[in-house]
Amino acid sequence: MLIIGIILFGILIGAGAQLILGKSTSGIDWTVAFAAGVGGSFVGGLLISLLAGDGLHFRPSGIIGSIVGAIIVTAAWFWWKGRSSSSVG
Repeated sequence: MLIIGIILFGILIGAGAQLILGKSTSGIDWTVAFAAGVGGSFVGGLLISLLAGDGLHFRPSGIIGSIVGAIIVTAAWFWWKGRSSSSVG
């Protein structure tokens, strides 16, 4: 049950990151939302929680770190995708 909660939380955070960045002109890319949400939540949330001294508990610092991590991963993905498509033609 914890795994399902982590996946759903990651997807919501990833979708929120796309909305914050304003990159979802044709809707939310759920694959990117999943990858950025789970990856960004893991790295950002873990890093901020440990730096804040909260440990591995579910605290506001981890949620903020998750959002920041997902925004960074999503921005990097869209930058990479735009760079790849513009250099082809």
